[in-house]
Amino acid sequence: MSKRYPIFGIENESVVNSDEVIDLFLNSTADGICIIDMEDRLIRINHMYTKIFGFTADDVIGREFVEFPDFKLLISIIESVKSGKEFSNMVTQRHHKDGALLDIAVSYSPFRISNGEIIAIIAIYRDVTDQKYIERELKRTREMNKLITENTTDMIKIYSLDKKIVYASPSHEKGIGFTPEQLIGRHVFDLILPEEKENFEKVYQSLIETGEPQLIQTRMRTGNNEVIDSETTISPIYNEQNEIYSYVTVSRDITDRVKNDENLKNLDRLAIIGQLAAGVAHEIRNPLTSLKGFSKLLQRTTDKGKQEDYLSIIMNEIDRIDKIVNEFMSLAKPQAILFERVNLHSILESTVDILYPQALLYNVQIKSEYPNDEIELFCNPNQLKQVFVNFLKNAIESMPLGGNVHIHVQKREGKRVLIRFSDEGIGIDEGLMRFLGTPFYTTKDKGIGLGLTVSNKIIQEHNGTMKIESEIGTGTIVKVELKCL
Repeated sequence: MSKRYPIFGIENESVVNSDEVIDLFLNSTADGICIIDMEDRLIRINHMYTKIFGFTADDVIGREFVEFPDFKLLISIIESVKSGKEFSNMVTQRHHKDGALLDIAVSYSPFRISNGEIIAIIAIYRDVTDQKYIERELKRTREMNKLITENTTDMIKIYSLDKKIVYASPSHEKGIGFTPEQLIGRHVFDLILPEEKENFEKVYQSLIETGEPQLIQTRMRTGNNEVIDSETTISPIYNEQNEIYSYVTVSRDITDRVKNDENLKNLDRLAIIGQLAAGVAHEIRNPLTSLKGFSKLLQRTTDKGKQEDYLSIIMNEIDRIDKIVNEFMSLAKPQAILFERVNLHSILESTVDILYPQALLYNVQIKSEYPNDEIELFCNPNQLKQVFVNFLKNAIESMPLGGNVHIHVQKREGKRVLIRFSDEGIGIDEGLMRFLGTPFYTTKDKGIGLGLTVSNKIIQEHNGTMKIESEIGTGTIVKVELKCL
């Protein structure tokens, strides 16, 4: 069988261009082309057809199309084209010579001569496998994302740069009582409480400046006019120019977690109070003994000079009791979580005053070293006092035979301050160090195992860090680094 068939026949060669012109056209196009005559035989293919399907001219020329894979798809189409119908850009799947499945965009057209007679069929193929793969993957990803956003309990929102909601996941209806339709177009400040606005602006500015995701805890109002605590991750969305043009937030209700954290803090605080009570009682008993004795002396004397001396001693002892009780009560009373500008020196001295009675019982000296210039923090002083009490109490109890506790404050670069609490106690075994901070884990007979857990939580809420170093027989150092003003 000849491997080259004339397209037009000898009688038509003078009417249209020669086969050489057709070959030039076939070899100049970027699409695969196959020509089928009216007897259903493949009579011409180009090199792109071979590249797409793997079949060479020797494989196909002179053979009927029904001899190839997928021919059943072509029978009705070929017959329709023979009658003059055209099919454009049909996306179908065909097999490569090696059996691989391809996505193909194909067009079928009748090949007419000048008198309108159809003498062949032209099929034009384009391999769109990669494009269809990307489209399928994109569709799958979109469906997966839709499935996630519609079924997750986290509340997902997309905001424009002017902080207006352009998308809200269905989880908002269960989470905060708003349907997605009710949220679209609303401003971020329509949801969070007014007092949270300043903090949000700071976090948002940090997002714009760094381009990095930010974590923020806010209080927001629900559709039922209730207030919940929310933890939100804010992430930027970039355009083709690598510019931030919107941002996505993923929020969750952490009201129960916040309440649990507060309960743990209160439990730890009450445990501290109970453990300090004996020391405070002992410290108050001494001035009470003095008060009782000098009150009797005052009753028995009529000497004005001695009366004044006795009264002075009595007033000093009363002031001492008052100071101890006030510091003790400041730790015991309920604490509103409010941040304010406070002097670090005053917080530490107040903490030392609280621990002074217990230090006396253990024969421990607390020595402080502060820089000359004052250091101020934006913090909750009562919470930091609770943290420092934990550290000092642990240090005192680690020296049953007495010793020294050193408090060293050092200002560092970047508006940071380092506070070191070091003792001369028994130290902590290296194998136990990794358990420190685990809730309810304690090495003490009367401990509840919350001190370091709560302390670390409070320090993190103050944008600080905590590190513990210890050596058996040498002592322990607790390093706290906080942001200062």
